Amino acid sequence: MAEASESGSSQRPFLVVGLGNPGLEYLWTPHNAGFMAIDRIAQQEGVVVQNRRSRATTATCRMAGREVVLAKPETFMNLSGLAVAALVKEFEADPVRDLLVIYDELDLVLGTLKIRERGSPAGHNGARSVTSALGSQEWLRLRIGVGPDLPPEAREAVGGRRPGRDYLLSPMRKADLTVMDEVLDRVAKATRRIIESGPGSAMNEFNRRED
Repeated sequence: MAEASESGSSQRPFLVVGLGNPGLEYLWTPHNAGFMAIDRIAQQEGVVVQNRRSRATTATCRMAGREVVLAKPETFMNLSGLAVAALVKEFEADPVRDLLVIYDELDLVLGTLKIRERGSPAGHNGARSVTSALGSQEWLRLRIGVGPDLPPEAREAVGGRRPGRDYLLSPMRKADLTVMDEVLDRVAKATRRIIESGPGSAMNEFNRRED
């Protein structure tokens, strides 16, 4: 109900954009967690992400009484902002109120998620591209943890460095995909909570989980 009073935002579609790389070779890689999330939400809503518009493939559904556009940019990760900005322009969306961007986060352990209303890209090329294209860090993001849960001795073995590009662009192991499968259901639930009750309510519910 709160959304209806916010300058008619309930009359505009809510944009949910998952970041990733197009192409079968990237399908089950950690860096494509955002694409996986969009596909999971679409599956649960009974729609298929196949319409092409604004440099993205999209599907439209209704969630919590509001029209929702699910989108996967057709650009590669480091140009994601071009598609996000094009979608925002096409639907006359307010990036602060009408947009959720979902992407992978190496600094969060696989099995976790975090919702933030604003912030720096923190080294994520897709998030950096979105911030650049929108000209602002004021956009809602849901980050899906993809970092390996390494014991201290394993971290010491690699000098404390976190995994990099090779890890993010390599297919996930079966055990990791099982964990991701459970997380994607929580991501879908969190997305509905954001649309239904706003980001504050969703953060209270989903950010409290222990990493």
